[in-house]
Amino acid sequence: MAPDPDLVVVQTFNSRPEADLAKSALDAASIESMVLGDDAGGVQPATWESRGVAVVVNRADESAAREVLNADAKPIE
Repeated sequence: MAPDPDLVVVQTFNSRPEADLAKSALDAASIESMVLGDDAGGVQPATWESRGVAVVVNRADESAAREVLNADAKPIE
């Protein structure tokens, strides 16, 4: 299967939980995303984690997604 040209990797993480947190941040910003990393249902986590776990978005959302993921954390006032 060929890669979808409308999807881009916005960031790669060392673990699935890190990628899931990034996806949650994008969800909160109303940016659709997916986590790509097949670890055989958790049976072989090192298989993909050694290559990284990617978060992908639609090409049209790339700039906004990078902005969300690169934003500095600020305390709630």
